[in-house]
Amino acid sequence: MEIAILGGGNGGYAAAAELAEKGHHVRLWRRDASALAPLLEHGTISLTDAEGERAITIPTITTSLKEAISGATLVLITLPATAHESLAKTCASLWEEGQVVLLTPGSFGSHIFRKEARAVGDAGNTAFGETATLPHAVRKRGPRHVMVWTYATRLPTGFFPEADTSRALAIATAAYPAITLCEDPLAAALLNAGPIMHPPLVLMNAGPIEHFDAWDIHQEGTQPSIMGVINALDAERICVREALGYGAPHYPIADHYAGRGEWMYGVIDYAKFAESGDWREHIDINTHRYMREDIAIGLSLLSSLARKLEVDAPLANAFVSIASAVTGRDLFEEGRTLERLGHAGVSAQRLRKLLHSPEHR
Repeated sequence: MEIAILGGGNGGYAAAAELAEKGHHVRLWRRDASALAPLLEHGTISLTDAEGERAITIPTITTSLKEAISGATLVLITLPATAHESLAKTCASLWEEGQVVLLTPGSFGSHIFRKEARAVGDAGNTAFGETATLPHAVRKRGPRHVMVWTYATRLPTGFFPEADTSRALAIATAAYPAITLCEDPLAAALLNAGPIMHPPLVLMNAGPIEHFDAWDIHQEGTQPSIMGVINALDAERICVREALGYGAPHYPIADHYAGRGEWMYGVIDYAKFAESGDWREHIDINTHRYMREDIAIGLSLLSSLARKLEVDAPLANAFVSIASAVTGRDLFEEGRTLERLGHAGVSAQRLRKLLHSPEHR
């Protein structure tokens, strides 16, 4: 299958290596030509996982969006949610008849890509969707080297328009057989663990994060008091999902930390994570994606939905407020709220109905 991968971060390189190794014709796009230079020179990504390390040839490596997208059956967008608005505008006129566009994950960014495509007339039967998490737990170890600790065993995914779901699902599962179908992209967005896990880990560890050169929030930062807050914040997320009528599984984050196999990544050995040092990193608390993506976008969306639904979400509101104070920016105003998505006067229940209506074709 012809697959375009837009993004040169951890997820993009892991996806390119995995899917090329499976025999797909991969076109990897990255806008930063200098960062892409080592890959252009060698033409391979070094992938390390449970099977060992090997070099995988990437058929097409480009800084041209048109070259990457043209003729692709599946387009994977692996960029952080902070890039969605600008990229959606740039790509709006490039989509082709029958393509499936999948954000991995999306934080409801698929709605933005669909909206921008419709604004220029759309490219016909194009389906948009998003996953609840990255298909890999991955970190880069060099400009061409990725370490994949585990692959998703369940990858909840939603698509719209609803009428295209069967076709889109068949194409997406040809790349990722672990995909399981959600009701719609908003349901998938509300399964994303990043906005639940990272705000407490970053803001409640702000002191050591700013004091030390590097800090492993997933090992040193997961103390019982912080874990209690994470679980309470997760309960707010589940309440919002239930208020919208979304059914189980809700993938509670407690299952992830307890190593219960029904979670999205199955059973994870945190001791091996800690030994690797891959998650011990420098975190700029003002600019890191845990703040700019998970709080300013993911958590502001949850907070916005909770307000519409009249669901109590004191922790979601508090973390967005604290992050606003830390960054000196109003993250409620700047965030991915229903108001900024153009649905200020639409109830959250009505928004879900819109995702399933023929007008989204």
